[in-house]
Amino acid sequence: MFDTEDALLQQIQLGEDGRLEFKAVQFRGERVTGPHADGLADELAAFANSSGGVVILGFDEGSKQPQGLSVEELDRLEQWLQGVIADRIKPPMLCRIEKWRLPNAQGQPQPILKVDIPRSLFVHESPNGHFYRIGSSKRRMSTEYIIRLGQQRSQTRLIRFDDQPVVQAPLSALDASLYERFRTSRSRDEATDFLSKLGLAARDDQGELHPSVSGVLMATAEPRDWMPNAFIQAVAYHGTSPAETDGNLPYQLDARDLSGPLDEQVREACRFVARNMKVAAVKTMGRRDIPQYDLTAVFEAMVNAVAHRDYAIYGAKIRLRLYSDRLELYSPGSIPNAMTIESLLYRQSARNETLTSLLAKCPVPTELSWLQSDRQTYMDKRGEGVRIIFENSERLSGRRPEYRLIDDDELLLTIFAATGVVSSHESL
Repeated sequence: MFDTEDALLQQIQLGEDGRLEFKAVQFRGERVTGPHADGLADELAAFANSSGGVVILGFDEGSKQPQGLSVEELDRLEQWLQGVIADRIKPPMLCRIEKWRLPNAQGQPQPILKVDIPRSLFVHESPNGHFYRIGSSKRRMSTEYIIRLGQQRSQTRLIRFDDQPVVQAPLSALDASLYERFRTSRSRDEATDFLSKLGLAARDDQGELHPSVSGVLMATAEPRDWMPNAFIQAVAYHGTSPAETDGNLPYQLDARDLSGPLDEQVREACRFVARNMKVAAVKTMGRRDIPQYDLTAVFEAMVNAVAHRDYAIYGAKIRLRLYSDRLELYSPGSIPNAMTIESLLYRQSARNETLTSLLAKCPVPTELSWLQSDRQTYMDKRGEGVRIIFENSERLSGRRPEYRLIDDDELLLTIFAATGVVSSHESL
């Protein structure tokens, strides 16, 4: 919303309304003291509970000019805002936070924080209750209003989250080189029809076509531009815990944020594990390498994580942790559709059906020569991934991997390392 400076400046001259709110910011030292965190959370949730909108932080309503915050203050403000969204709004809402520069009265560009809030699929509660936006103010919802809105939005959610439009992203955000790979020789559709049929684009309430969640995740070069939580945070440690050190060496061996389309994230995560795990050489009838982890099992685990995680949880990313004795993979979201930890090996269910369909069309690159499988694509929809993770890993380490549900909103997979492997692995 208001994606260009001219469009935003024109709206600013008209003042606050049902789509736009200004907020001046106060600091005491390095701490944000205004606006009050609870009050701002109420305002943000009110937009999400209505038709969406934009909040500009660091902007004076009276003079209609930016305050002139420093770049350092803007960084602290962004971190504070992320905490407000994650901790004070239930469920946490999806929004896009951008650093912009707007001209002051002298025409000098000054930094502000622009917060784009799309219409949510959920009803959000903030510290002082449930609110919605009317004109330039928020109003508290009555019990009847909450019930009615909840019914409306629960019907909307019958359309899966990965099929929903990402309304803050223009259709031009989709990269033709990334979506054309899904086109078959029989497809004769124009681009917009092709994108819609494949689930890479969807229409908003006004009928405008935007990238869908699946489109952002599979057909944009940088999904984080539109969905900030759509990446894998990977860290390799020296010891068995983040606090353990090895002499004067740093406690981390390697740390990276892995982004890009989901198939690229899977590929880079496997490379991260291969680069940081250890491999032992055994000389029995020729040299035989014994790695800490079976990379085919790691591949299956990473595919499952990006395909089945809950992308609606704001601020939650996939976390890959590599220790000296185990690999931990944290995936946001509970287990879908009444499945249990015990049934993962025997049942299959997709939270994100469009995503899994697209991954089933992505060919496995020939460069993944270590992938010991007849798999031709990233997913085969046969429900064999968990069995491969369990059997391949247990065959190597002697211990069966473990799944654990944390607070009913994050799934942890632990794969245990093969013991007695001490030399570093440098290939891949």
